[in-house]
Amino acid sequence: MGQAERTNLPKTDKPTASTQAIAFIFITIFLDLLGLGILLPVIPFLVAQFDDSALTVGLLALSYAAAQFAAAPALGKLSDRYGRRPILLISVLGTGISNVLFGFATTLWLLFVARLLDGITGGNISVARAYIADVSTEQNRARNFGLIGAAFGVGLVVGPAFGGWLSQFSLQMPAFVAGGMSLVTAAFGFFVLPESLPVPKRQKAPIALTDLNPLKRVGGALRRPILGQFLLANFALNFAFGGLNTNFALFTFARFGLGPDQNGNLFAYIGVVTAFTQGLIIGVLANRFNEDRLAFLSLWLLAAGFLGLAGAPNTGALYVALAFISVGGGIAIPTLTSAISRQVSAQQQGAVLGAAQAIDSMALIFGPVWAGFAFDSLGTGAPYWTGAVWLGLAGLLVASVLRKAKPRERLINLE
Repeated sequence: MGQAERTNLPKTDKPTASTQAIAFIFITIFLDLLGLGILLPVIPFLVAQFDDSALTVGLLALSYAAAQFAAAPALGKLSDRYGRRPILLISVLGTGISNVLFGFATTLWLLFVARLLDGITGGNISVARAYIADVSTEQNRARNFGLIGAAFGVGLVVGPAFGGWLSQFSLQMPAFVAGGMSLVTAAFGFFVLPESLPVPKRQKAPIALTDLNPLKRVGGALRRPILGQFLLANFALNFAFGGLNTNFALFTFARFGLGPDQNGNLFAYIGVVTAFTQGLIIGVLANRFNEDRLAFLSLWLLAAGFLGLAGAPNTGALYVALAFISVGGGIAIPTLTSAISRQVSAQQQGAVLGAAQAIDSMALIFGPVWAGFAFDSLGTGAPYWTGAVWLGLAGLLVASVLRKAKPRERLINLE
């Protein structure tokens, strides 16, 4: 497939400056994801204090994703206008406050309020990706996105295991610690995180209220044929993962009798394999092979892992399936993100990656709800074999891009 048209990203940045910036954002995202990882093993058990339905766990994830869908494009657009640093710090601070509120919740509705607040300020992922795009070149873009994925993975190595251990003191303790980690992240970023988007490269036009409409941002991105296909493939990927992330602890408890501490170990295993893949393997593969073909193959590897998970008869088979999922996801996520980022100019990174996060949030709205319904109605393995179907659809979308074999068009305007 032809190479993408080069964007207006700076190609002459000093390597040391880029390396320092990536190191700062890596540590910031690591601390933020450490706080998130702490909560993963205990959220279903916190919800179970008020409602033992798997669907309610999915609805809690829906509330976060719905708020993120509404807010992420606006935060991305604002970062194009005012810079990445202030938007990133505000979003991380909001996560800290919401996690503390989550720990103090004594009713189900307060749990939902906390997740809604976290979703509204949850633009840190898209803004962090725009930050990386600001300091990357065409040649190292996928590798740098892989490093950010490794920060996710490393955070999820330590976080879930730590959260499982903290749950022995109380189910609320992981939420308080997660909130503290996010507040530390915000303080850390305030002192050491430099701005990645200089004033001359920012959007100059004032932002109108209609510019913050998530449907306008998403619609503009989806109208671009090649970009739209990559975004839809990413939607399918996140739909499957949304079910996995929110339903996995229920699945392992129902089938194997595993509790929060044991699920923490499983999430740590996923994090180790994913971090290794994104920190080391993706950089080597991206230098030798076409990134879009890597995305295509990794999606089918993911589908195989989801099918293996659905039929796992014992914990040994569970670990094998999770290895396929971790490696496949470790390759698919940065390569698809890189493919999306390559379609835009420097001034549009925040807008398009914010739109991408909004589309991902739509997947995280419907994916967990479907997983909860399928788990309750169709059987414990249903969220995963249906997830494999979605991943297969994602693979077909990427295959369609590969067959066209045309240079990608750059997304000049999302209006």
